[in-house]
Order: sequence, then structure tokens, then C-alpha cells
Amino acid sequence: MLTRRFFVKGSALVMAGAGAVPGWLGRAAATTQGKKKTLVAIFQRGAADGLSIVAPFGDKHYADLRPTIGVSAPGNPQRQPNGIDLDGFFALHPQLDALKPLWDKQQLAIVEATGSPDPSRSHFDAQDFMESGTPGAKGNGWLNRALAPPTAETSPLRAVAMGAQLPRTLWGDRSAIAVADMQQYKMGEETASIVQSMYENSSDKPLETAGRDAFAAMKMIQSLTGGNYAPDNRAQYGGSELGRNLQQVARLIKADAGVEAAFAEIGGWDHHQNEQQQMPNLLRQFGMALAGFCQDMGDRMEDVVLVTMSEFGRTAQENGDNGTDHGHGSLMTVLGGPVRGGKVYGRWPGLEKEQLYEGRDLDVTTDFRAVLSELVSGHLGQKDIAQVFPGFKPGEQLGLLRA
Repeated sequence: MLTRRFFVKGSALVMAGAGAVPGWLGRAAATTQGKKKTLVAIFQRGAADGLSIVAPFGDKHYADLRPTIGVSAPGNPQRQPNGIDLDGFFALHPQLDALKPLWDKQQLAIVEATGSPDPSRSHFDAQDFMESGTPGAKGNGWLNRALAPPTAETSPLRAVAMGAQLPRTLWGDRSAIAVADMQQYKMGEETASIVQSMYENSSDKPLETAGRDAFAAMKMIQSLTGGNYAPDNRAQYGGSELGRNLQQVARLIKADAGVEAAFAEIGGWDHHQNEQQQMPNLLRQFGMALAGFCQDMGDRMEDVVLVTMSEFGRTAQENGDNGTDHGHGSLMTVLGGPVRGGKVYGRWPGLEKEQLYEGRDLDVTTDFRAVLSELVSGHLGQKDIAQVFPGFKPGEQLGLLRA
């Protein structure tokens, strides 16, 4: 017997919120929404080492703090690995060479010394605070709050997370879904009829609404996933989980499914030991996935902005195990057609002992909410920043987006 519990569990699709979708039910499979502005958020779980991702080789203290794991100045024959020069002071890790063309095309911007004002070095707390957009407090997600109220024409796929669980970033009143694998959504007419009736006749109104949303989203995904997907422009995502997930995001956006917000993540950044051995492969996966997405999207990147973040950074000085420990400041990257790229943003605080946070970490000079608020306001059009980031008062804009 097909039960409601079986459907929710077996669908591999997780819903949150209660958006208005009456106009979608019954015609979701045949309708698309046209082009939308889309913000894609990537979370690097585990506290990514911003000082290796983009190395400040121009800071005279950097090489001394990292004699073993540091990225050397471009062209230095005495020490490997050599960074990829960006501006004479900062260099990309060489395993991120796939991103250099985006920098050259001015579609990639880097914001240095970013992070949360909360001092927590707990992965779980810091991730929750950042995903909530409320340092020191846990709640619903900033990206959910960034979405406008739904209408009868709002797509059931407006907010999509790639994975088995809905991340806190998309928790909230607006409907959002978690999609593990779009190819799993196959449902016959008889099953669809039973499921639709099950939710329409439910006495639990929130469940009824969530069920309608889930059903509409499932029908729409099923209509968009016939046949194999071939990325455009000879794009190569690299075969990682992040690459596969971003390929699914690209597929939905290019199908004009009405995606406004998307989320994906990549773990494995907690390198307490042997960072120089562990990090290169992870960075290559990361760089190829981002570059593949941009290549696949082509001209559609004019409507897309992608931002990356991690809960905090790593210690400025390497430890005795050729790794780094939990730190404070890190970096964020912003990619897309509307991005004013080819530039490093933010104030560099320096790596002298007295310049380091608590004498050990890169200091935070740009609140992560300053970056996100510009993208939410300038790209998604949500001007009520106090609603998205309660208690945060933006200062002077960084100018990450073209007017």
C-alpha cells in the first residue's frame, strides 16, 4: 500500500515552507517560468584555508608562517608549489588554474579577510550562525528570507538545494526543496493520482500545502529530465559530487524552471594534518566544478551570481603536523556575469603577530553579511536587508556587482 510516509521518504525530495502554488498543480510538468535572476550559494564545510586557496605571497610574513605548506610566489624556482599571480600580491593555488580564465574575463572576484564577527571555532555552531545569517544565533536561513513572497505563478523549483537534506540556508517560510538526484523522480500516472489525492484530502493543512508543493516540484522535475544531459560549450565538471550537483543546477536554470536560489556544498576542508597532500585534489575538484558550471551556462551567466563561503578560516601559522587548526578570517569568492571581477576586495589586515586575531588567526575585516547583502540586494532585488540579516547594518558597499 502506498502511504503518505512512504511517498515522502521514497521521493528523495525534502520540502520546507508553505509557498502558494495552486496555479502550478496539474500543469507544472508542461510549464516553465522563463529566465530568472539566480543566486547560487556554495558552502565549503570544514573551515577552508583561505590562506592557501588564495595565497598572500606579497605579505612578507606569509612564507615564515608557512615554511612547509605555504604557496610560494609565482615563478619561484626554489620552492613549490608556485601560485598563479592575480595582482602582484595575491596568487591562486595552482590547483585552481581552471578559475584563472574567469578572473581574466573579470567574472571572478575575491573578497579577502571575510568571516563572521562571532568568535566560535566550533564547526557546527559557526556553520549554523553563517547559514542563519545571524552570528551568535541560530534560526532560519538567510537565502530563504532573501526570496520575495510567493504568488500563484511562483515556480515550485524557485529554491533548490542539491543533496539529501535541506540545508539551514534554505529553512524558512518560503518553499524550498532538496534534490538528491533529479533522475530519481519517476512516477507513473496511477501512483501520481494516489499521491495527489492523498494530499488534497489531508486534514493537516500545513502538510497538505507542503504536499502540493512537493508534488508540483516532482512533476516539474520529471518533465525536465527526459534523456541524458550534455553540458554546453564542452564544459567539464570534473566528476566530483559538487560537479554533479552544479550540473543539475545548470540543467534546471537552462530549462527556465524558475530557479531563483540554489545551494550546493563540498566538505573535507578540515585539514589538521598533511594539508599539502590533502588539499590539492580537493581544490582541483572545487575549481573544475565552478569553472564547468560557468562554461556550461555560457551567456546565461549574465543572470547568475555564485558565491562561496566557509564557516571560518585556519590558523595563519602551520602546526607541527603540516596542517592548520581552526581559525577566524578566510575569504569568499563571487562569480558571474554581473560581477565586477578581476579584483581582490576587502581590506587586508596583515600577518604580523599584532595584526592577527588573538595573535594567531587572520583577522576579519569584512563581515560575510556585507558580501551577501550586496548580492541579495543588487542581484535578487531584495532591498529589505534588515529582513534578510536582522541586526546587521551595512556600511559602505564593496561594489561587487556592475551597475
